[in-house]
Amino acid sequence: MTDQPHSHPADKAADEQREPDHEQQTAAAEGVVIDRSSHPISRRSIPENVLKVLYRLHRSGYRAYLCGGSVRDLLMNRTPKDFDLATDAHPTEVRRLFRNSRIIGRRFRLVHVIFQDQTVEVSTFRREPERAEDAENLLITDDNTFGSPLQDARRRDFTINALFYNIADFSVIDYIGGLEDMTAKRIRVIGDPDVRFREDPVRMMRAVEFASRLDFEIEPATREAIVRHRNEILKASPPRVSEEILELLRRGWSGDAIRLAVDVGLLEPLLPEVYNAIVNDRAPYFWKMLEVLDRTVASGRKISDAVSLSVLFLPWIVAELEAEEQRRDGRMRLGEVILFIRELTQPLCARMALSAGTRHHIEQTLETLWRLLEPPSERRAMFRFVYREPFNDALSLLELYALSSGKYVEQFRQWQSFATRVRRSAEEAPDAPVKRRRRKKKS
Repeated sequence: MTDQPHSHPADKAADEQREPDHEQQTAAAEGVVIDRSSHPISRRSIPENVLKVLYRLHRSGYRAYLCGGSVRDLLMNRTPKDFDLATDAHPTEVRRLFRNSRIIGRRFRLVHVIFQDQTVEVSTFRREPERAEDAENLLITDDNTFGSPLQDARRRDFTINALFYNIADFSVIDYIGGLEDMTAKRIRVIGDPDVRFREDPVRMMRAVEFASRLDFEIEPATREAIVRHRNEILKASPPRVSEEILELLRRGWSGDAIRLAVDVGLLEPLLPEVYNAIVNDRAPYFWKMLEVLDRTVASGRKISDAVSLSVLFLPWIVAELEAEEQRRDGRMRLGEVILFIRELTQPLCARMALSAGTRHHIEQTLETLWRLLEPPSERRAMFRFVYREPFNDALSLLELYALSSGKYVEQFRQWQSFATRVRRSAEEAPDAPVKRRRRKKKS
């Protein structure tokens, strides 16, 4: 039985069998096309809702491609973080096809097709926007110029992200040489890197992210352009930059990513305070701390963004506190430490455009950490302290710091044991009887 585009989304058994030694690559006018028998992508790895959108677009006469990082990850037998779709249907046409959809964005208009448990993002093929030849500012502010699949591939950031999976015949289409770069394990920007990084400086951070995540090398021309234009990152939107920093911290490759960001010069303009605290191995425990953080994330344990950012800020805060105590010629009291931490973190959080809730969470985590540097006592207030919201995050941060620096290991063990004992006692204690108030009889 042949495998037709409109068949059930699950692949047939024969569809899974292929001969990798006889890979067939057809050089078409519009790119290199790899047929279904010569690549490892299976529709079993694509969510049902994504397939529904692809099939409906295709049946309605439009091109329907899976695109970008999801194709790259599927080719590498990785689980994609998300699945993006590209089509030649305009946003309004996509909106008409799916009642459960909405158009979003101004600079870059997209359609979100909303299912109960997933939102599928659909974009229209685009091309590079036209600019005046003498334009000095290359920063892209409008990106709604529709184009062809080839033009869409050329406007993407890196070659490994410019691959398409065609639902019409289950082939992979490569216009830019992404397959070759994947084989060579290199990150290469599409087009002139000097222009592309000035168009969108966040691409420099994404190069660092992909190199760290995939264990690839940044090819020389791309790397040299990052070094030349590293200060352009200050022109990027602070919320976007902060989200990229969090992606480096929360996904399990923070150690390699932060070290690479230091090497190419990106960390210094972004976070000069942190850079000055860690450069030249001024805080050797910091790199061990990132290693422990990455292992913890890889184990599946949930680490909050507040803890991840606190790990990044901690060497700077420790250095500033030590310098302040030297100036005062004496140890600071806990209340003074807490005020000092707030004075340090608030301007940095504002510059990073972190939300008030995130900033408060970071402050509470760091302040509670300093409270945990003293061993627990049997006072009733200490029992309540274990149930306060920042306690768990502060204990996680203390664990990372203790395992990395070798300091306060005993305090961490005492607090961990104390918290376990308090919670176990609360679970084993019988429920207190509820006192009922008697109603007064009416006279």
